[in-house]
Amino acid sequence: MPATPDAAAAGDLTAAEQHVLEALDETELIATLVELVRTPSVTGTDAEADLQHTVARWFEEAGLEVDLWALDLDDLRADPDFPGTEAPRLEGHGLVGTASGEGDPGLVLQGHVDVVPVGDVANWHEGDPFSARIDGGVLHGRGACDMKAGMAVNLAVARALHRSGVRTERRLALHSVVSEEDGGLGAFATLRRGHRGEVAVITEPTSGRLVTANAGALTFRIEVTGRAAHGSTRREGVSAFEVFWPLHQALVALEERRNADRHALFGDNPLPYGISIGTIRAGDWASSVPDLLVAEGRMGVRLGEDPALARLALDEAIADAAAADAWLRHHEPRVTWPGGQFASGQLEQDHPLIDEVAGAVEVVTGIRPAEAAAPYGSDLRLYTGIGGIPTLHYGPGDVRLAHAPRESVPVAEVIEVARALALVAARRLGAH
Repeated sequence: MPATPDAAAAGDLTAAEQHVLEALDETELIATLVELVRTPSVTGTDAEADLQHTVARWFEEAGLEVDLWALDLDDLRADPDFPGTEAPRLEGHGLVGTASGEGDPGLVLQGHVDVVPVGDVANWHEGDPFSARIDGGVLHGRGACDMKAGMAVNLAVARALHRSGVRTERRLALHSVVSEEDGGLGAFATLRRGHRGEVAVITEPTSGRLVTANAGALTFRIEVTGRAAHGSTRREGVSAFEVFWPLHQALVALEERRNADRHALFGDNPLPYGISIGTIRAGDWASSVPDLLVAEGRMGVRLGEDPALARLALDEAIADAAAADAWLRHHEPRVTWPGGQFASGQLEQDHPLIDEVAGAVEVVTGIRPAEAAAPYGSDLRLYTGIGGIPTLHYGPGDVRLAHAPRESVPVAEVIEVARALALVAARRLGAH
């Protein structure tokens, strides 16, 4: 069913803007979201690639000119600015849909089609993580908020503009990318191909706020050697697990120091630059003292911080802890930096895009959204960085539900965000 602007908001809208909002089909929007969530597009899988072809067809039906291309993975990996990846990948596809016309698009709406693995299926109350079950006005499933809802919103905006019959002075572009969850390969490839825009909105879940900055994130690996022995005579050996403990304590202390002075945009978040251990592997036999431990984790990058300096801080913390330990002093731990590498990113605090989006949200919801920063890495840093595109996040859902078996998104919030961004598009693109 088509959406109708609130009577209170109608006085703030031009005739063209009203036409765009009236053309936004809420039923179609949610049906698209359901189909997206039911596609198990885990990053690096065939389903991720297949979904890009489905979305390309939707772009064409929305009147967009489509650029769908196979990523040259070897060429991208050889680029010195390559952001890194973590998931095995044999193929990937870039996808951009652009309204006809000349010049850089006046607005880019960006989203990623990939989702993280589901974990233990038994933890999902509905049984099937990709069921897209709607219960009590809430849609449940892997990718519901991160970020299939944002993808559905972007498409709904393009469809509304196309169906409304309005003319625009500037063009809309939609960027659909892969591999956001493991480093940003898709965004990197899209920007490297030359796709740009005057400004961009990434529809990641923001809980009603405008996210204008995000911390970065680096993946690290620490290898610690011990000395093997029979478990019954463990004192003849040196457990790699036990000698890792002072290194873990050093990471805890480093995290505390790096979060002592936080940017005001993080509000009351006490840990925007977290350091955590995600996996630990040690030993190969229950009755043997392990002679090797491999720990992998994630390190937050401060706003405006060179990732090289963040890596140096962790390297030095590990080196100092090793120098103070009798065993590690002569058996130095090895620190490497594999996988995804997210720099921080930030939109200029006085950029007009902030007021443009905030104003549209206020018209639709009656509430002016607060500005905030996110403690996680995203494609924002690539769009503001190598892309040189002023960019912010605004999208449906709560990131605290992402990557969890309770992932969900309120249907009403999806519709609300779609209407707000349709209004942003109409105004920014000069609809008449």
